[in-house]
Amino acid sequence: MADQYAHSGDDNGPAEPARAPGTPATPALRWEEPPEGPVLVLLDQTRLPAEEVELVCTDPPALVEAIRGLAVRGAPLLGIAGAYGVALAAARGFDVADAAQALAGARPTAVNLSLGVRRARAAHQEVLAGGGDEAAAARAALAAARALHREDAEASVRMAEHGLALLDELLPGGGHRVLTHCNTGALVSGGEGTAFAVALAAHRAGRLRRLWVDETRPLLQGARLTAYEAARNGMAYTLLTDSAAGSLFAAGEVDAVLVGADRITADGSVANKIGTYPLAVLARYHHVPFVVVAPVTTVDPDTPDGASVEVEQRGGHEVTELSGPQVPVVGVEAAGGIPVAPLGTQAYNPAFDVTPPELVTAIVTEEGAVSPVTAEALAELCARSRQATMS
Repeated sequence: MADQYAHSGDDNGPAEPARAPGTPATPALRWEEPPEGPVLVLLDQTRLPAEEVELVCTDPPALVEAIRGLAVRGAPLLGIAGAYGVALAAARGFDVADAAQALAGARPTAVNLSLGVRRARAAHQEVLAGGGDEAAAARAALAAARALHREDAEASVRMAEHGLALLDELLPGGGHRVLTHCNTGALVSGGEGTAFAVALAAHRAGRLRRLWVDETRPLLQGARLTAYEAARNGMAYTLLTDSAAGSLFAAGEVDAVLVGADRITADGSVANKIGTYPLAVLARYHHVPFVVVAPVTTVDPDTPDGASVEVEQRGGHEVTELSGPQVPVVGVEAAGGIPVAPLGTQAYNPAFDVTPPELVTAIVTEEGAVSPVTAEALAELCARSRQATMS
């Protein structure tokens, strides 16, 4: 089950990385071990920016619901959450195989979620196969989750460095005006994020002139979350409706587009939050660099191309109702939004779209940048990453 939880700040074990300046006062995710048993504590992102409220997940079904309901979201963080979910199942005596299957299927497009689940489950199974007991296997699953958490924080730092170097190469002289979509900051990561971390590095280096923030309909992750993080970090930012992006390009006000990814296929196609593909088309027409920033774990060599990506279809009510932060409003049910379409209106609501590799200027990972984006270059990058992990 999941309950609202008052922030305690206590943690049993050196699991999570230290919070960086400017990130939310409440971390996006953490593991705790109170006397009544281990729990996974999540910052409920559906309540931002109005308030920072935490959810305590005491079992895997609660975490699955939190993932489906977007209380926890973002490709890297979903991987971390999935790994901790397996550890939670093991520590609480749930069937680990069933929990792993439910967790991995909670958001099918985000490849990091299934990878995180598999990593923690593999650690759990290895101990059992070696004759260890359930307690030792649960500890191994938790250790795998904590290692993934730390690795993602470290990858975030390296992505920011590589991304800023690429920006400076593409746009000499600084004064970058960067357009971003959805949310890719500390709320999606064990560190400071992916694409947002690059913009933040440019800000800290005095080279970010303006961060243009797409509102990101229909759930407004840009307006609610990216603007929230930009404000906390003192960045110069401006929010715009998704439909205003074209006029911004036409006015010559965008120097580069920085976005994240939920899955990058073997050929370099990029599945990301719905609305990303139109930005890539606009960027190509206006000769603006379109840069994807994501950890190597987001590259999925088992999915050959964009047509093979399973795109999550979400409920039509997200389009036919206007939803903001999930806070109590007099006269409005807590679980609902404000209707903006006639009753019974059908809605098309894919959570993601797919951008083909020929529209992507570069993919930036913790192992460096790939440009031009080709299947061969991505395969080489992944091989280099595996060698670095083994050495």
